[in-house]
Amino acid sequence: MRQTIFGSTPPARRAFGLGDLLALLVVLVILYVGARLAFNAPDVVTGPTISLATQALPWYAALSLGRMTAAYILSLLFTLIYGRIAVYNPRAGQVMMPLLDVLQSVPILSFLPVVLLSLSAILPETIAAELAAVVLIFTSQVWNLTFAWFQSLTTIPRELHEVGRIFRLNSWLRFKTLELPFATISLVWNSIMSWAGGWFFLMAAEMFTVGQRDFRLPGLGSYLQEAAIQSDFRAVFWGLGTLILVIVLLDQLVWRPLLAWADRFKVEMIEDSTPPTSWFYDVWRGARLAHWLRTRLVAPVMERVDSYWARRFPMKTTAPLSKALPWWQIVLWLLLGGGLLVGAFRAGEMLLTLSLAQWGTIAWGVGATLLRVLAVLLLALAWTIPVGVAIGTNRRLAAILQPTSQIAASIPATALFPVLLLFMLALPSGLELAAVLLMLMGTQWYILFNVIAGASTIPEDLKHTAALLQLSRYDRWRTLVLPALFPYLVTGAITASGGAWNASIVAEYVEFNDETLQVTGLGAIIAQATAQGNFALLLAATLAMVLAVVLINRLLWRPLYDLAEEKYRME
Repeated sequence: MRQTIFGSTPPARRAFGLGDLLALLVVLVILYVGARLAFNAPDVVTGPTISLATQALPWYAALSLGRMTAAYILSLLFTLIYGRIAVYNPRAGQVMMPLLDVLQSVPILSFLPVVLLSLSAILPETIAAELAAVVLIFTSQVWNLTFAWFQSLTTIPRELHEVGRIFRLNSWLRFKTLELPFATISLVWNSIMSWAGGWFFLMAAEMFTVGQRDFRLPGLGSYLQEAAIQSDFRAVFWGLGTLILVIVLLDQLVWRPLLAWADRFKVEMIEDSTPPTSWFYDVWRGARLAHWLRTRLVAPVMERVDSYWARRFPMKTTAPLSKALPWWQIVLWLLLGGGLLVGAFRAGEMLLTLSLAQWGTIAWGVGATLLRVLAVLLLALAWTIPVGVAIGTNRRLAAILQPTSQIAASIPATALFPVLLLFMLALPSGLELAAVLLMLMGTQWYILFNVIAGASTIPEDLKHTAALLQLSRYDRWRTLVLPALFPYLVTGAITASGGAWNASIVAEYVEFNDETLQVTGLGAIIAQATAQGNFALLLAATLAMVLAVVLINRLLWRPLYDLAEEKYRME
C-alpha cells in the first residue's frame, strides 16, 4: 500500500558544496561586524521603570502583542518569498537552502547581545532595543515556517502540478490556487508554533541586560521579571494570568477559526465526518459585516491584484534564453565578494587570539551539548508522535488538548525553571537533569505541532481504505500514519534540533540564589562569554554551534528531507 500511495523513487542526496561555504562565510562576517560594533556601545544604558500596578497590564500586553505581530508579519513575508525562490530557482536554491540551514542554526540568545550592542552603537537605545526584540522574535518564528513552506512546495502531488500546466497557470495563479492552499494547514499549525516560540523569546528580549546596560522594554516579559525580582507573587499571578488570557483569546479568535477555514484545503476524496469547528468562525461567516467586506472590499481588491500580477507574470510558453550578467551586477558581486573576504580575514584575526586550551574547551562543550540534544529529541519523539496523532485525528480530543498545548507551549520555560531547580538540585546529577528538562520544554512543541498538522492532513478516504482492509493497528501505523507523518516529522525535528541547541544557552548556565550554576557544554561557554563580554570567545563558540548544527542538518536531516520529497509524497 505504501508503494502505491506515496511512491518509491530513491532520493537524490545533496552533498556539501560552494553554497555551504558561502553561507558560513556570510554568517561569520555578520557575527564579526556585530561584535566589532558592540565595542562602541554605550557603557551604561538606563532602562525604563517597570510598573507592577495591575492597571498597567493591558498596555504591557498590547506592547508585547504588537512586537509579536510585527515579527510574525515579517516572518510570513520572508517565508513565502524565500521558500518559493529556493524551490523554483535551482541556481539560487544551491545557496539559499544551505544559508537557511546556517541561519536557523545561529544561536539566537548568543546573537542577541551582539545585535543589541551593535544597534545601540548607531541608534538611540530605545529604538535599538525595540528593533532587537523584533529581530529576536522574527528569528524564533521564521525558520519552522520556512521549512514547512519548503516541505509543502516539494511534496505537492505531481497530478496537481500537471493540472496547473493544463490550465496554463502563471506564477501568481499557481501560488494562489495551488501552492498556498496545499500548504495552508501546515502553515497554520507552524504559525501556532511560531507564536508559542515567539512568547518564549519575547520574554528574553524584554528583560535583557548586559552588565550596566539595561535594555529592558515595557511588556509582559519585563513585568514578570520585575515581579519575580521583588518576590511579588501577586504580580506574578496577574502577569501569568494576563499572558494565558492573551493566548486563549488568540486561540479562540484567530487560530481555531483559521484551522476551521483551512480544513477546506485538505486533499481527500471523502469529506471528514467531524471537521474542526469554531464558534467565532461560524458567527463571522454568517455576519452581514463579513458578507459586505467579502463582496464590496475583498473581492474587488483581489480582482485588481489578480489582474496586476497576471500582467506582471504572464504565462511563459518557452524557456527564457540565458543572458550574460550586466556589468553593474558583475561589479556588485565583486564588491560583495571582496567585502566578505576582508570580513572573514578580520574575523580570523579575532579567532586567532584564543588559546588552544580554549578551543579544546569548545570542542568538549560541543560533544556534551550534542549528547543532551540527542536525549531531548528522543524524549520528545517518544511522546509527541502518539499524542500528536491523537489530537490530529480526534476532533473532540483536539478541542480540549489543542488550546491546552498552545498555553503550555507559550508559557516561557525560563519562568518555571527556578521552581524546577529547587526540586531537582537535591537529586543526583540534578543540574544535568534540569538542563535536559529545560531544553525539552523549549523544543518539544516544534515536533508536536508538526505531527498534529501531518495527522490532520491524512485523507479520510485512506483512513476508510485502511478500515476496509481491516489492517491491524501496527500495519495501519506502518503503511499509513508514519509515511504520512514523515515529511512533517522531518520539518519538526530540524527546527526542534536547532531550538535545543539554542535552549542550551539558558539551560547549561544558570544564575540562581546569587550563585552561578553551570554544566559542561557549548551553551554554558556562550552564556559565560556573554556575561564576561569576551567577544572573541563568543564568536568562536557561536561559530562552533553553527558548524555543529549545519553538519547535522546536511548529514542527517537533509537526506531525510530528500527521502520525504521523493518517497513519501502524498499521491
